[in-house]
Amino acid sequence: MALNPSFAGRESYTRTAIAFHWLIALLIVCGFALGWVMTDIPGFTPAKLRYFSWHKWIGVTVFALAVLRILWRATHAAPPMPRRMPTWQRGAANLVHLLLYVLMIAIPASGYLYSSAANVPVVYLGLIPLPRLIAPDPHLKELLKTIHITLNYTLLVLVALHVVAALKHQWLDRDGLLSRMLPFLK
Repeated sequence: MALNPSFAGRESYTRTAIAFHWLIALLIVCGFALGWVMTDIPGFTPAKLRYFSWHKWIGVTVFALAVLRILWRATHAAPPMPRRMPTWQRGAANLVHLLLYVLMIAIPASGYLYSSAANVPVVYLGLIPLPRLIAPDPHLKELLKTIHITLNYTLLVLVALHVVAALKHQWLDRDGLLSRMLPFLK
């Protein structure tokens, strides 16, 4: 298979990096959707409580996978950007990726701390009680709730930018950048 001449070196991410990317992306979409739905259910119904549990389980899983993904990325360099990509686009891509990594850690952490401040335990998969890191505090609970929501909407905006940029590279620039994460596009 010939490499795209606009790239230097390895063209695609590793299978492990691709698996982390798409698994975490799927979990984030599910967690966001659950968060959206569960907060609109009035009262404390069994369905709402079940959705909250699932939402927390997804958050803990995203956190763990994000840590593993960061460790993987620290030991496995990303493939290079296309040579003809403008410097400002490379910088923007690197910044957005950095912020996505930060949010993959900060959002679950803020949700976990919010649960602790609200005096609601997190029992992963209904089996493993996780330690409470902070004491219940109604004022901190409201602050952490606001932080958690704000970080989630920030993630939504960054993911939208990430997707739009990937599609721009695929359909307008035609530089093969999207095929690094979707090898079947080659």
